[in-house]
Amino acid sequence: MTRIDELRLKFDTTGIDAFLVRKLPNVRYLSGFSGSAGSLLITNHKNYFVTDFRYKTQSATEVDKAFEVIVYTQNSLNFLKDIIQENGLRKIGFEADYVTFAEANLLKKDFPEAEFVPMENTVESITVKKNAAEIELTKKAVEITDKVFLEVLNIIKPGMTERQVSAHISFFHKMFGADGDSFDAIVAAGERSAFPHARPTDRIIREGELVKLDFGCTFSGMKSDMTRTIAIGRIPDECMKIYEIVREAQRRALESVKAGMHARAVDAVARDFIKENGYGKNFGHGLGHGLGYDIHEKPALNERSEYVLEENNIITIEPGIYVEGLGGVRIEDDIVVTKEGCEILNKSPKELIVL
Repeated sequence: MTRIDELRLKFDTTGIDAFLVRKLPNVRYLSGFSGSAGSLLITNHKNYFVTDFRYKTQSATEVDKAFEVIVYTQNSLNFLKDIIQENGLRKIGFEADYVTFAEANLLKKDFPEAEFVPMENTVESITVKKNAAEIELTKKAVEITDKVFLEVLNIIKPGMTERQVSAHISFFHKMFGADGDSFDAIVAAGERSAFPHARPTDRIIREGELVKLDFGCTFSGMKSDMTRTIAIGRIPDECMKIYEIVREAQRRALESVKAGMHARAVDAVARDFIKENGYGKNFGHGLGHGLGYDIHEKPALNERSEYVLEENNIITIEPGIYVEGLGGVRIEDDIVVTKEGCEILNKSPKELIVL
């Protein structure tokens, strides 16, 4: 069964006769198109890919042959009029978590002959399980990011800024064959490492502090996402303590993962250990997330998740402790869920590295 076939299975249960895809990672997942402007309309019997003149040649080579390619010259949504009339469409689903309120109102206003229905996780419920090719591409992305980490260890030193380290990460990713970064790298030194998603600044890295490095790359569309926290010289005893707590929490969570395990139960393994060691209030985000053509995909691993892990989910496991004014530690690996456990894709060391 193709991905399109899986998507069409949802038509009967939701009562729609077509589905509009605008989110680019989903466009790529379903059609193969890697450009920055494209939409799909999937009906019961036909598939349409729509883009602008810039991608006329690219779409001819990338888009799956199951799609009719339409190249527009004006408003990208004008193509809907003809398709709606040609196929007699009456009820069209769209991505509720991606299309803005303004865009949804515009659809309803411009195309009154059809009802537009907001739908959640329609494509994402399919992307959650990866095929063999996607797993291999993810392994390649992770391999590149592991190599970049070793290069960063060779160059990072007191006196460099967070921004300079971030620039080296981007450079090395491309030098080792990646399409580019999968997100803007997080480089956070000293007290700023307590910011879970700190953006790199001109802050200078100094002796005696932690540096949190969270980065990943894109390889043929698939993403990697790794976090390591290192020490520059001798760090405070509490920093050493929280590092070992996080490392043990991650180890326990990784050991608990297997198909059939509730995502929230895996989260609880790490979260409970961190609570038992007195830092429960310092771990305020979920344990992990899905990874694929998008950097954050389903499933979410957190205290509220209803998802049950399945074989060939690709997810991150990334517990953290963040102490304001002192620093923060996060350790993150990308893994593939298996029937008996998981395959940890990252090979970078997790013992505390002191430079």
